[in-house]
Amino acid sequence: MELYEEVLIKALSQQRMEVTFPDLRLDAQALVGEKCYRALEEIRDIIRDRSLTDPECYQKIEAIIWALEEVGSSGGVRHDWG
Repeated sequence: MELYEEVLIKALSQQRMEVTFPDLRLDAQALVGEKCYRALEEIRDIIRDRSLTDPECYQKIEAIIWALEEVGSSGGVRHDWG
């Protein structure tokens, strides 16, 4: 559930906010689902990139972490080397 909340917070932070929300029709599940699907597509593309050599594996992992961070999930304490 923590990842869901991280993604939702990031997605909501990018939305326009008003003092009142009379017409707000927000489906949090659909919003998070869309963001997660895009992140998974990006991760898939990184993994499928056969143009990278084995030493570039580090870069693949870094790119995956960046994709997670882009939707609001922290890389945690293990991602302080980037």
